[in-house]
This record gives sequence, C-alpha cells and structure tokens, in this order.
Amino acid sequence: MHILFYVGVIITSGLIMGKVASYFKLPHITGYLIGGVIIGPSILGLVPHVETSKMTIISEIALGFIAYSIGCEFNFNNLKRTGKSVVIITIFQAVGAVVLVDLAMIYIFKQPVPFSIILGAIATATAPGPILMIVKQYRAKGPVVDTLLPLVALDDALGIVIFGICAAVATALSSAGAHLSMTHMILMPLEEIFASIVIGIGLGVILGIIIKKMQEEELLIAIIVSVLFIGVGLSHRFHASPILLCMILGGTVCNVVPHIKNIRVLHRVESFTPPIYIAFFTLAGVELDLVLVKDVGMVGAGYIVIRMIGKIAGSYIGGRIANSPKTVQKYLGFTLIPQAGVAIGLAMVAESTLPAPFGTRVRTIILAATVVYELIGPLMAKIAIFKAGEANQICGFKDEQDEHQEHETSYSNV
Repeated sequence: MHILFYVGVIITSGLIMGKVASYFKLPHITGYLIGGVIIGPSILGLVPHVETSKMTIISEIALGFIAYSIGCEFNFNNLKRTGKSVVIITIFQAVGAVVLVDLAMIYIFKQPVPFSIILGAIATATAPGPILMIVKQYRAKGPVVDTLLPLVALDDALGIVIFGICAAVATALSSAGAHLSMTHMILMPLEEIFASIVIGIGLGVILGIIIKKMQEEELLIAIIVSVLFIGVGLSHRFHASPILLCMILGGTVCNVVPHIKNIRVLHRVESFTPPIYIAFFTLAGVELDLVLVKDVGMVGAGYIVIRMIGKIAGSYIGGRIANSPKTVQKYLGFTLIPQAGVAIGLAMVAESTLPAPFGTRVRTIILAATVVYELIGPLMAKIAIFKAGEANQICGFKDEQDEHQEHETSYSNV
C-alpha cells in the first residue's frame, strides 16, 4: 500500500479512539495512543513496522510545532512573576529523579554504577507533547499551568546537560571509556544547547519582524511553517536540539511581537496542527511494543515507579523552597510523568556509548517505560489539573472556533 494510505488509517484510528476516550472521561491523547497500539504490530498489524520508519517527518513536524507553542508561553512579563520559582522547581524535580533512580539502581537493584547513572540521567527528560495537549484540551489556566509550561522547556535543556555529564562519568568508569575524552563528552551537550539558542533566537527575530510588518494574516501560517521547517532542518545540520531550538524560536517571537497579535498568530498555527498532532500521537502508539513491558523485569518496573516518585517529591520540595502556591506544590509533579521522544533519543545515544550489555538494557528499559508513561502520564496530568482547579471546561479541538472568537473579540476591543 502507498504510505498515504497508512497515514489515513493512523489519523482515522486516532480520531475514533479519541472520541471513545472522551466518552470514558479520558484525555484525547490517551485515545490516540491506544488507537495506535490497536492498529500497530502489537495487536492488529494494520500498519506494519517497516512503514512507520518512513513517517519520521510527521514526528519531527509535530515536535517542532509543540516546542514552538510551548516557547510562546515564555513571555518575559509573565516570567517576572514565576521565573525564579520555575528555575528552582526545575532543578529540584530533575535532581530528585536523578538521585532517586541512581540510588535505587545501585543499592536496591544492585546494578553497575555506569548503567545506574545513565538511567538516572535519562529520568530527567519529560515529554512536552502530552502535557501541551492536556493543557489545550481542558483549556487549563492557573498557577500550575503557568509554572508547568516554561518548566518543561527548561527541563529538556537541563536534562541534556545532566545526561552529557553523567555519560562522561559512566563512559570513564566503563571499559568503553579508555579512548574517549571526558571533556569532549561534557562539551558536546553544551555545544548542542548553544547552537539551539543561537539559531532559535536568530530565526525568532526574523520571524517576529515579518509578523509585525505583515498585514495579510492568511499568509502568516505559510511563513511560520516554513521558518519552523528551516529551524528543524538546521538543527540536524548543526547538531542542535530541534525541540530546544523551536522552543527558543517561539519564545523569541512571543517577546518581539505585540501580545494581542501573537495570540492571533498562535491561534492560526493551532488551527493548522490538529491532524498533525493526531497523526503524531497515534503513530507513537503504533510504535509502542507491548512485548517490551514484560521483558524489562523488576529493574524496569523500579525505574518507572522511582522516576515518578523523584519527579513528584522534587517538585514538592522545590515548590516549598520557592514558596509557590499550594496547588503547585501538591499537583505539579503529577503533570511531569510523560516521557517519550527526548528520553528515547538519549537512550539511543547511551546504547552507542556504553558497552553492549549496559547500552542495550538502557534502551529496552526506556522503550518499555515509554509505553507505560505515555498511557498513564496524560491521565495523571489530567487528574492533577482538575484537582488543582485549573481545568476551565472539558473541550477538544471543536472548541477552538470559540477560542478564536474570543481572541477576535479581545483584539477588536483593543
């Protein structure tokens, strides 16, 4: 079959299961993932595994838009209120996950130190996609969301740095480290972050100037799409992080363009993305291999549980130190459970860096954990947002027209 046939099957399956999930009061994204698992190799096999390898562009496009949308929340005026607390909580939830996973792997599960610290480093990564989708579906607003969105962006950058340092230590401790420079291993993630920031700011300034000067808003979506595609392409060319680059790009635009116009522009982007997001998350379900869950054993189960404890405890402690609102202290950690693309990418790096037994086991555990986190993470995030009282109404993509009308009204009033 032609690849577009499989793309059509993926989107249709996602739409159907998204509606079914909504009927059972579950987030749409959970339905997309379940729909993907059903039509994937694990169950029906309607979409062969060999075909999913041809659809990586869907994932890259979707992650670019997700990162851009999160970056657009980096308004400096808003960050003045939450900036300090966001940084403190980001550090504590990341360190909490790293320390607890490291200690548990070494002292409870008696795993080798290089294996343990690599697994702990990957525990920092949080998937921004599911989080953004939950926030949008339930139109969540409040202190938890105001802290969550910039935190997710900072978390990826911090996670890359932590992984680079831990990978250097693990490589030095393992037999594979004899011919590798620790300095080189530490500098690599810093170079990646630097390239992401420089390119992201440069493209963001250019795009912001175009948006401010252009009157034909109908053409803006084409310009934004083209700039995002260029950004993702340049990230591969210069070994930057596409997620971090697009976040920086969105953050730059949000601070260059007047707030009201930026809202209108962002809405036009969001009106373009629903089928891309549905395809992306359903495709993620297709690629989930349920067999991996039973293959990881107690070590994998321990990683899944202990990482969640580290994220939740770290967020709570960070929130207490930063004197954040009670809702942030109690519920923020539960929204940080999803883990996917960045973690898988780091696991692939670990597999090629560490000796075969360690690297392969890290990859298997992370892939299995992704299955679990992607299925339970969105539900836990939804419950946390509702418990925090920040879900304004239950809605989906069908409500975006109403939201657009609100933006139009506020813009005309201004």
